[in-house]
Amino acid sequence: MKSITIKGSKRESVGKVATKALRNAGMVPCVIYGGDTPVHFSAEELAFKKLVYTPNVYTATINVDGKKIATILQDIQFHPVTDKIIHVDFYQLFDDKEVTMKIPVKLTGTSPGVLNGGSLRFTNRKLKVKALPSNLPDFVTADISKLKIGHKLVLSSLFNEEYTFMHPENTVVVQVRTSRNSVDEELEDEEETTEEATAEATAE
Repeated sequence: MKSITIKGSKRESVGKVATKALRNAGMVPCVIYGGDTPVHFSAEELAFKKLVYTPNVYTATINVDGKKIATILQDIQFHPVTDKIIHVDFYQLFDDKEVTMKIPVKLTGTSPGVLNGGSLRFTNRKLKVKALPSNLPDFVTADISKLKIGHKLVLSSLFNEEYTFMHPENTVVVQVRTSRNSVDEELEDEEETTEEATAEATAE
């Protein structure tokens, strides 16, 4: 999985007055959990742009006064009026310790059901997976090239040895529903077969 680096400074004081002063200066108070002790630091709000305002998922290397710590974003709080980032929690990563993370789903292929007018319902755009940090994928691939109208793609068909899905196996990831403009694919196939047979008989 791709990683971005965020440069921060250790916070000596974590009280309300110090926190307010940081925010007034355009800085965001942050905490890293998961290690021996929590690490309190602050960073410029712009430093979180690539981590927060994107559909992609990244790990984050936090550089606190020269010390680099591998993490993932755990929680983020926004101001209810201005939408400014007011606090961020990170979770420290360890090479030998599995971590749970929501990973985006990437659809590949073209659904024959959609080509026949069906409606594609992408019900789970992100899936929660558990894996070692080195095995965390950038995205989960879901092939929809065999989805006809009325068909579903369930989680069990996306099995991967490198990570575990934290959902029931019968969870529907994507499906093709019928619509007003849809064509019955089986009927269409039968009509094509009949037309071919008639053409052959006429030729004879």
